[in-house]
Amino acid sequence: FFFFFTQPHVRMPIFILEKLLFLFDLSGRGQSTESMFQVVTETMLPPDRLNNPTQLNYGMAVTDVDGDGDLEVVVAGYNGPNLVLKYDGSEKKLVNIAIDDVNSPYYALRDRAGNAIGVTACDVDGDGREEIYFLNTNDAYSGRATYADKLFKFRNGRFEDLLSDELNVQRGVSNRMAGRSVACVDRKGTGRYSVYVANYARGNVGPHVLLEMDEAASDVTQGIIALSDAAAQAGVNKLTGGRGVVVGPILSDSKSDVFCDNENGPNFLFKNNGDGTYVEIAREAGVEDKSQHGRGVALADFNGDGKTDIVYGNWNGPHRLYLQGSDSKFRNIATGGFATPSPIRTVIAADFDNDKELEVFFNNIAYRGAAPNRVFRVSRRTNADPLIQELKVGDAAEPQGRGTGGTVTDLDGDGLLDLLLAHGESAQQPISVFKVKQGSSNQWLRVIPRTQFGAFARGAKVTAFTNQSGALTRIIDSGSGYLCEMEPVAHFGLGSDEVKVLEVSWPDGTTFTRALQTGEMNSVVEISYPKEGEVTVLTSDTQVHRAHTTELTHTCCPLQEKKAKVAHILCGFG
Repeated sequence: FFFFFTQPHVRMPIFILEKLLFLFDLSGRGQSTESMFQVVTETMLPPDRLNNPTQLNYGMAVTDVDGDGDLEVVVAGYNGPNLVLKYDGSEKKLVNIAIDDVNSPYYALRDRAGNAIGVTACDVDGDGREEIYFLNTNDAYSGRATYADKLFKFRNGRFEDLLSDELNVQRGVSNRMAGRSVACVDRKGTGRYSVYVANYARGNVGPHVLLEMDEAASDVTQGIIALSDAAAQAGVNKLTGGRGVVVGPILSDSKSDVFCDNENGPNFLFKNNGDGTYVEIAREAGVEDKSQHGRGVALADFNGDGKTDIVYGNWNGPHRLYLQGSDSKFRNIATGGFATPSPIRTVIAADFDNDKELEVFFNNIAYRGAAPNRVFRVSRRTNADPLIQELKVGDAAEPQGRGTGGTVTDLDGDGLLDLLLAHGESAQQPISVFKVKQGSSNQWLRVIPRTQFGAFARGAKVTAFTNQSGALTRIIDSGSGYLCEMEPVAHFGLGSDEVKVLEVSWPDGTTFTRALQTGEMNSVVEISYPKEGEVTVLTSDTQVHRAHTTELTHTCCPLQEKKAKVAHILCGFG
């Protein structure tokens, strides 16, 4: 058999063609020669009783627990204590600061009586510091549970559970349902967040919950925080087999929408009406997927058009990568290799090797046999769908790992994301930590937007306009993966490129534009919520053309149909 090109005298044996097809990765499964991850658990977090106990763990979240400006990793412990892992730069190790000492300010976070699986962090009361929410299931798979969730606030020099306050006990707002994922949503753009709880209903018991501060009944200055369930008011009190939840500006440039992938029922896509209420449009948007059983989910802009796309895994079913079109409808572009069914748990979208292209990490749980984790690169292409390539995952394959959760952050400040994986459910296993082996010479930029109150701006959208590569977009995570929450940082890998202008959009629609200097690459940039009238800040660099700042449509860049005050120089970034 022979393959014939358009010229009849040129022909090629089929076995050579097959090799070329592999090399050019037309199947979407070609692999890089170097693996992505190297395990560093033994040096950074060696298993022991204090810092990395061998127990059943589930969700992970990244926040600043101790208020020193650095990020810690919070771990939901199921049959052991919850953990708070802090990086010690002098020892180059992670240490658990939630120690078994009643005098420790972090002691309550351990919550040994709870069987925690989900965790998220956000500023519920607008004091500028994030609260930490743990979802406990204890003895229940669905429906009612015997132990309540916890919402910890730093108050009186230590973390205390707001849901145990007599005020909130009387209000009866504690969630005592068997839920799964939790996430944070600034539904009205006030800078104060609600906690979205995806409960796993049994019949008509256990709807989704939206826990938030009742401002009229609260006094933040005195530490009095009255809580209420606003799910019915917001229109999200649905009954289903809730699994994954993710929040962000999915259908607009700023307003926080909510996507839930569910089990034994269709997915939900809640569109923010602009007043903090929601309408469910999953069917119209093409993401209902009602015959599958969702798990981990993440948001990202995979093709560089400025629109938010959705990637998620289905339990032993086809995984999805939905690109959003101009009509707010989604189209699945997952290749056969990407979609291959697996016992999926956490899904993470991030640029691990800082090459400007996003990777998608699938964290599986060993279920009836080995189930190695996988990683794919999703590369932007001009006038075509992104190219999906499977990469060598390296040590993070963990074929016998009982994966239950995972998160990413830059622990040591080297500009490369570190990967942490939790294990549990069917076997006690310690947490694993991985460093990225590729991309150490690539440039990077990390951006941290702040809310009106100075807290992490979960759900904000950050766009980096580069010198050569067009626009890169990230969403500040407010709950994703599965049972997890990523770091509150927009992490940009740049390769050899540079960012010229940053644009941040907050959930209330406020937009701020700032020019960057070459010397600001390979650093962390914090963006405060702008004061009234402060919209655009450009540096004195003459190349930015401050005098030519105008309002224009980004027709010269990958972002379309979006207006913002930007420098005239952006037209050279296309």
